[in-house]
Amino acid sequence: MVVTRFAPSPNGSLHLGHAFSAITAHDIAKERGGRFLLRIEDIDGERSLPEKAEEFRADLAWLGLEWEEVPEQSTRLANYEEAAQYLLHEGLLYPCTCTRKDIAALGPRMGPEGVVYPGTCKGQALDPDKPAALRLDVDRAMTTLGELFWEDEVDGTQIADPRPFGDVVLVRKDAPASYHLAATLDDAADGVTLVTRGQDLFSSTHIHRVLQELLGLPVPTWHHHPVLLDEEGEKLAKRRGSPSLADRRAAGEDGRALARQLRKGEFPAGITLASA
Repeated sequence: MVVTRFAPSPNGSLHLGHAFSAITAHDIAKERGGRFLLRIEDIDGERSLPEKAEEFRADLAWLGLEWEEVPEQSTRLANYEEAAQYLLHEGLLYPCTCTRKDIAALGPRMGPEGVVYPGTCKGQALDPDKPAALRLDVDRAMTTLGELFWEDEVDGTQIADPRPFGDVVLVRKDAPASYHLAATLDDAADGVTLVTRGQDLFSSTHIHRVLQELLGLPVPTWHHHPVLLDEEGEKLAKRRGSPSLADRRAAGEDGRALARQLRKGEFPAGITLASA
């Protein structure tokens, strides 16, 4: 049975891009006789607003979607701690006290997610009083694992190569896990068989595939769909003030009609679908 999921973070309202992603995951599951899950990713400290989760549920119902809800991330902290301690014991993580300012001052190279950490703290004695993140030693991980593959329904077989990201953070200084670690563990715990999400997260899958192998987790298939763009050709985003679904609901817009339009590729004025 195919199991998909929609996993929003309650640090801002949902917009049309989220609606498109949720509808895609929902429809794939329903067309294949499977399950569509809602997971609230609420471990972003003070930025996580409990009231937004209820808003999300209202948004999905307004769009006419049906889902099963699984436990939110804040109930899973012990899972993240256990996985991090295992990786640390295996010598695959190391502490890092560098700030973003420290890293930027080194003139680092850029990778798929922005600035790539140059490994400054690897093998160094650090100040125990400084807050430290835990980073994945990517070179050691790949030496341990060898060649890995993953399957995308849209783009076919991929060779997992996390090296362009550098040594990514798996445990943040201010949170019990990074997106990479938490999402990978949660998808396994929830029995997700098809990770359906935007093309903007395609490159992150290289890291997630490596974590699955290191932690002995089941390997799903992925389906990375195109993302919606605004008038300036930028991805719709909370931080860019993209109009919210909640505002559309409050204005009396028909959510089910909007969902039907999104399914047919009919978008509001100024909104386009990114090319592959």
